[in-house]
Amino acid sequence: MKQSVRETLRCAGRTPADLSAFEILRKTFGHTEFRGAQRAIIERIAAGGDALVLMPTGGGKSLCYQVPALLREGTAVVVSPLIALMQDQVAALTQLGVRAAFLNSTLAIDEAQAVEQAFVRGELDLIYVAPERLTTPRCLDLIGRARVALFAIDEAHCVSQWGHDFRPDYLQLSVLHERFPAVPRIALTATADPQTRTEIVQRLALADAQVFVSSFDRPNIRYAIVDKVDARAQLLRFIRAEHSGEAGIVYCLSRRRVEETAHWLRGQGIAALAYHAGMDSAARNEHQARFQREDGVVMVATIAFGMGIDKPDVRFVAHIDLPKSIEGYYQETGRAGRDGLAADAWMAYGLGDVVQQRRLIDLSEAGEAHKRISAAKLDALLALCETVQCRRVRLLAYFGEASGPCGNCDTCLAPPQTWDATEAARKALSAIYRTGQRFGAVHLVDVLRGRTNERVLRWDHHRLGVFGIGADLADAQWRGVFRQLVALGYAEVDHGAYGAFKLTAAARPVLRGEQRVEMRRSAQTPPARAARDRIARESTARKPDATLLVRLKEWRREEARRQAVPAYVILHDATLSEIAQRSPRDLGALAVISGMGQKRLDRYGRALIDLIGASGENGDNGA
Repeated sequence: MKQSVRETLRCAGRTPADLSAFEILRKTFGHTEFRGAQRAIIERIAAGGDALVLMPTGGGKSLCYQVPALLREGTAVVVSPLIALMQDQVAALTQLGVRAAFLNSTLAIDEAQAVEQAFVRGELDLIYVAPERLTTPRCLDLIGRARVALFAIDEAHCVSQWGHDFRPDYLQLSVLHERFPAVPRIALTATADPQTRTEIVQRLALADAQVFVSSFDRPNIRYAIVDKVDARAQLLRFIRAEHSGEAGIVYCLSRRRVEETAHWLRGQGIAALAYHAGMDSAARNEHQARFQREDGVVMVATIAFGMGIDKPDVRFVAHIDLPKSIEGYYQETGRAGRDGLAADAWMAYGLGDVVQQRRLIDLSEAGEAHKRISAAKLDALLALCETVQCRRVRLLAYFGEASGPCGNCDTCLAPPQTWDATEAARKALSAIYRTGQRFGAVHLVDVLRGRTNERVLRWDHHRLGVFGIGADLADAQWRGVFRQLVALGYAEVDHGAYGAFKLTAAARPVLRGEQRVEMRRSAQTPPARAARDRIARESTARKPDATLLVRLKEWRREEARRQAVPAYVILHDATLSEIAQRSPRDLGALAVISGMGQKRLDRYGRALIDLIGASGENGDNGA
């Protein structure tokens, strides 16, 4: 493999390393140009330097170590946290003619021994290993007997003890620098705020690494956050209106909610599966395999599902419970649209979510420092939920990236209205104070609305001056007021008093009439799918032939079934879409389609050309 690439070097005026990288990119991976910082990163690693790479999901991180692996002598050792990710990466690389293998618990003893022997003999280009295996003395000794081209540490944010995906085994990976100081290392992640970046550098001993920070923007994803009224019904309307028959992920906070939501969606005719850590491992593996291999499956899951998911055609990620932080939200929504085609990040968010997340933080066994950081991260997420400005601007600013309004989020497409909520805020804060700062939103709304129910009468709250002063606003409006009071920092939730609201110091100027309060009006539905249609129009001047695209997907499905691999391992949706758009009639025209590559052309080219020709003869392939 490596020798054949070197034989292709030509074109005066470029360095040999540059030419090799470009030829590998074109002939092996089927791409005609590097994206963003890919070329500079590859040059850095190929030359023997270390690098820390921050690049969004779908931005092409894998190529940053896969291309140098084919340029340098020896085998690239890739640290990967999930078995499913290893298997998918190896299957995809094998399709491209790259010699790749993995070492994990799914292998029988003789299979693992065969992989180890091939590694030591230098018969592999890449080998994928889990962090807990790699740091064992046996595996380190094995690495010492092989020729290693580079170490790639994927999902490097797992090293951060403050992060949402902390993996203790990652803390031991500094041993790679200690044992093999001459081998270049590349650490990669899609999510890292400045604090996490610093922690990655320190804990992985990457002080001399060059840091490459790509834009965190995923312009193909439309962000929408709606006020939660009936989350399941809202979710169903969203799926049916925007993504009927398409693959998606629905995130829930608890295992019980996962099971109930998946069951309910199946009852509504949606192909939904459940996934959480409490399930039997065989059932979890089966559901993950179905999600990877079948079209149109919706996975309902806790955050136990997702890290490293390599399925490129996930068309939406939905949250019916609030995540813990912007990092978690960004990481999870980033699993949509990895192929660059239009996708949605949709979330339903309400007061109960705020109370629940505050409770989880307060009741955590973590130290006070960790609780303060967790609370700050939640506050940043609440600000994203409540903003009346572009959500993408707010999201990118969290990662230190300046941007302008995107035109592809709900607040850009349908700017939310704001209202002078000063009087409503004063009434709500007064109700909290007059009732002794001992009650939650349901009771406070009853008092403000003037309801003489058993609870209100028992506490004599019908005699308070605040009783009935809020009859002009509906229950949903008052819930929005209380939610935004917490988000704005005027009130907080006391979990020692069963979720009671308490005033903060910031409430005083509001109560005294010295500070104006502006709030966003409730929104229960995102704007129409105009943004997706617009992106589709802008991404291609000529739409793919719909009939041909269906036939291409049917062919791919059968080929994937025959080889027992996920359909996208054969060819990505974006590649099929481009084929259906261009209708190439010979192998030369097919070769320039992005994502084909020489091995795929050799393996599938003739079948694809025949299929296109047959469609044209039947009159299906119109101009």
